[in-house]
Amino acid sequence: MRVRPDPVAPGQVSVWDFPRPAIAEPCDRRIRIEHRGVMIADTTRAVRTLETSHPPSYYLPPDDIAMDLLRPAPGRSLCEWKGQARYWDVVVDGIVLPRVGWSYADPTPAFRSLRDHIAFYAGPFDRCTVDGVPVTPQPGGFYGGWITPDLAGPFKGPPGTMGW
Repeated sequence: MRVRPDPVAPGQVSVWDFPRPAIAEPCDRRIRIEHRGVMIADTTRAVRTLETSHPPSYYLPPDDIAMDLLRPAPGRSLCEWKGQARYWDVVVDGIVLPRVGWSYADPTPAFRSLRDHIAFYAGPFDRCTVDGVPVTPQPGGFYGGWITPDLAGPFKGPPGTMGW
């Protein structure tokens, strides 16, 4: 199946220009996650991953996360680029958001900068922003990218896109 990238508007970049294999790079954009009036994370020291057809995922340093709200969650998964991921629950006011974060304790050499940083799915939270702009979760529920207005798709994730 041949995918046709969406037109790129002024001020946008196409996720189809992102690299494959994926890369990780420092990111100084302000990343914030809020839920039920509680700040879960706030950083300008994220590492973002970029991969063809995906919006970025942002990995946050633990010093900029309210780690007292996180607890290890069951299960693991394997990323062909990054290695074995572990998962995290977030608990706010007794409400558990299961497996909403993931991290790599021992990432592959190309992704060492992700060590112990935690990425989060945007969908379960009340508000996730990049530089103050609310994000849209990557569609499909499997991938954890954050879509901002400066990105052009289409984005991998919905049914029918697994072969992209």
